[in-house]
Amino acid sequence: MIRRILVWDVPTRVFHWLQVLSFGASYLVAFSERLRNYHVALGYILLGLLVFRLLWGFVGTRYARFSSFLFNPKEVAAYLLTMLKGKPKHYLGHNPAGSVSVWLLLSLGMFVCVTGVLALQDDASDLVVAMHGVSTNVMLGVISLHLVGVLISSMLHRENLVGSMFTGFKSAESEEGIRRTYEWLGVLMVVAVVVFWFAYVKKPLE
Repeated sequence: MIRRILVWDVPTRVFHWLQVLSFGASYLVAFSERLRNYHVALGYILLGLLVFRLLWGFVGTRYARFSSFLFNPKEVAAYLLTMLKGKPKHYLGHNPAGSVSVWLLLSLGMFVCVTGVLALQDDASDLVVAMHGVSTNVMLGVISLHLVGVLISSMLHRENLVGSMFTGFKSAESEEGIRRTYEWLGVLMVVAVVVFWFAYVKKPLE
């Protein structure tokens, strides 16, 4: 029997969309010296979000934990093959292909943030600055592939993966949904981001 079950907890969903917002906005203002302060603030917000996600990957709910989407290369290749055949196996959490994009985005995000912090130093080398720019563009490429993968998976599985990252629910025969959503932690994350933003940025956007 198909039923709606809760898969994504609130902190995971809040992280996902705040990550999208902070990275996207940071990239848009990166080329304006006048908005440099906003770029830096958004970068620090992204770094804080990534640190949280790394911790949540160990202590979070079932499908947020890294252990739930650890797949070896053979499993990833096999899943991609079933996608080409139009009959991929359904996963409640991240599927093998999706897990690759998650690992890449977390790794690249941390690299972008660390090189960004280093680039702010007075003695920052041109190499560090260049690495920050290149890794940002690589991350944009991975995000593009991720979006394509989400679209294809949504069509093949006949489910709205974007919608599930908003609501937290998926439709499945399984009863293995999560019990706790940790709404309070999601609210705390949003409050922390807003407080940091107004504390770091001294004036409103012009």
